[in-house]
Amino acid sequence: MLSEIDIREALRSVKYPGFSRDIVSFGLLKNVEISKNRIQVQLAVTTNDPDVPEQIRQAVQRVIEQLPGVDEVQVRIDVHSASTSAGGATVIEGVRHTIAVASGKGGVGKSTVAANIAIALRHLGASVGICDCDIYGPSIALMFGGSERPCADEQNRILPIERYGIKLMSMGFLLEDGSPAVLRGPLVTRYTQQFLRQVDWKDLDYLILDLPPGTGDIQLTIVQTVALSGAIVVTTPQEASLLDVRKAVSMFEKTHVRVLGIVENMSYFLCPGDGKRYDLFGRGGGEREANRLGIPLLAEIPIQPDICTAGDKGRPLVDVAPDSAVAQSFLTIAKNLRKTDLH
Repeated sequence: MLSEIDIREALRSVKYPGFSRDIVSFGLLKNVEISKNRIQVQLAVTTNDPDVPEQIRQAVQRVIEQLPGVDEVQVRIDVHSASTSAGGATVIEGVRHTIAVASGKGGVGKSTVAANIAIALRHLGASVGICDCDIYGPSIALMFGGSERPCADEQNRILPIERYGIKLMSMGFLLEDGSPAVLRGPLVTRYTQQFLRQVDWKDLDYLILDLPPGTGDIQLTIVQTVALSGAIVVTTPQEASLLDVRKAVSMFEKTHVRVLGIVENMSYFLCPGDGKRYDLFGRGGGEREANRLGIPLLAEIPIQPDICTAGDKGRPLVDVAPDSAVAQSFLTIAKNLRKTDLH
């Protein structure tokens, strides 16, 4: 005889469309009723995409029908519009454009790209901030060399740290050196919302959101509650990384967030001795994927030790050496963003 625990465990294999997290972890499963060999499942989904509930219903139906002894399955889904969900997707006070920088997997240099795009935009005269949404693995504080702690104003709003003309907020400013962020999911979501909503960003042209890698609950929280102007997806030329690009792009498409383009990081190595190009991780993967998905390839950023050295020393490369070839690539991205209608 199947129990409710059996049903819940089986449904953990059903992923929310476009995300790597399952529908049970997302809290979509509201009720399970078992009557002999008949199973009834009640779900609640908040989305404006009419395809999402049907995809979930079909997946749930398939999974439960495969369980032993099940003769009949009934799946009921209550669909709520995202605009009427708690808070809804709203703009961040004091911010004109909010751009997410994302990656399907870790280790592709997403935070480095986010930091240098922010500096490049500031070099072009824009007022810019970065919100480090990677609560477990924050790196923006290190990349900007900030060690001070944020304080609050009289209205209890958090005042961001400012470095090189960029307003910053990161869990890295709140942790002791080397201390991990040991937090459960609800607290992570709470910190993320505080960084976005309770920080006094004031008058910003652009707020760059450095998202954690993957397509989990923090990403879903952000895309459902923040009115994003667009998203940039970072990858490397490797096929393993490009597979995850598709997942990230699919996530944004399903939540109606415009993908502004792909940045291929660690694209190639240009030998300083003979000027010869070495494609260490393959060649043209980012361009092929961008063409396949029908979105722009914003830049191919080469491997350059100076990028890592500058970030480790707490000053992004675009600020250290704005005339370098790598910095010029980031400035090209920034110029294209300035010309793009993000409304």
